[in-house]
Amino acid sequence: MGADEVPSVTIDQIPVNLSPTAEILLLDVRETAEWDAGHVSGALHIPMGELLKRLDEVPRERDVVVVCRSGQRSAAVTAHLHRGGWRARNLSGGMIAWNAAGRPMATNAPHPPAVI
Repeated sequence: MGADEVPSVTIDQIPVNLSPTAEILLLDVRETAEWDAGHVSGALHIPMGELLKRLDEVPRERDVVVVCRSGQRSAAVTAHLHRGGWRARNLSGGMIAWNAAGRPMATNAPHPPAVI
């Protein structure tokens, strides 16, 4: 599966508010500092470098939308999950697009949410 063949979705195809029981699971594969600066509430955070040892945390019974800062890392993770049988899609434009669309974000930092 080439980069052009990775299944993807756009921001407008994702609900604004995601809950732990939503049909779609947003999987954020950015590093911890990126996550802490700003992330989507309800997303599952597994940094890309930890994914292989934490694959059992990614449910197979839900649609998984993978996100990173711009869509590059998440495309690679999406391809891997897709080959493994997950219903995985890449979020086009990543968190940069999410933020640009004015979508809500949470933070673990003492400042307003940001994409770094």
